[in-house]
Amino acid sequence: MATASKAKKKTVRTASGLKRARQGIKENAHNSSLRSRLRTAIKAVRKALAGGDKAAAAASYQVAQKVIDSTADKKIVHKNKAARDKSRLVAAVKAMA
Repeated sequence: MATASKAKKKTVRTASGLKRARQGIKENAHNSSLRSRLRTAIKAVRKALAGGDKAAAAASYQVAQKVIDSTADKKIVHKNKAARDKSRLVAAVKAMA
C-alpha cells in the first residue's frame, strides 16, 4: 500500500519535485483501489457462474461491465485487456444453458 515513507526515499529537493512525489502516492492509492474494484467485479461474475445461476451471472456481468469500462477509460488497465475480460465473461454467461 502507498505510504508517506515513499516520498522520503526519493532524492528530490525542489518544491515541485516534492509535490509530485506526494501526488504520486495519492494517485497510486487511488489507482490501486480501482484495480481492486475491477478484480472484485470479475470475481463476482465467476462466482455466480460457478454457482450455476444464469440470472445472477447475467446481473453481476452487467455490474462488472460498467466497472471494466470505467477502469479502461481511466487507463488503469489497457483497453484490450478490458475487451478481453468482457468477452470471456459474456461468453461464459452465454454458455450456461
